[in-house]
Amino acid sequence: MSIITLKELAKTKGPLLGIDPGSKTFGIAVSDLTRLIASPIETIKRKKFTKDAQQIFAHFDDKECSAIVIGYPVNMDGSEGPRTQSVKDFATNLLGVRDIPIVFWDERLSTAAVTRTLLTADTSRAKRAESVDKLAATYLLQGLLDRLRT
Repeated sequence: MSIITLKELAKTKGPLLGIDPGSKTFGIAVSDLTRLIASPIETIKRKKFTKDAQQIFAHFDDKECSAIVIGYPVNMDGSEGPRTQSVKDFATNLLGVRDIPIVFWDERLSTAAVTRTLLTADTSRAKRAESVDKLAATYLLQGLLDRLRT
């Protein structure tokens, strides 16, 4: 496969793995089999790409996923910046390891929304740092799941 569209993704069946890529960590989430609900899995500290890819594909295989959804960090005005190229390169490298369907999903404000929710819940700074990335992955994956149902 390769980078696919939302329309092509809708034709596939099975759980989806969501990734919120950051420069130091990335959050991982997964959908249920029916693609109704996204759930957080973990936050992974980035190391070398090969090790990161192994961890991603371990979750992909364990949850029997059919595709990966990667958060796409477009600017607020919709333009693409250096971070979007980094995410494209990350996806291309994943495809070099395994030929699977990958779709990008706009992640604007996902981290901000999750952080606001955690602040409202009076979550400590340490707990926020520990969980924000995996919850941002859950937030963006849930947004895609909701879109697939409309």
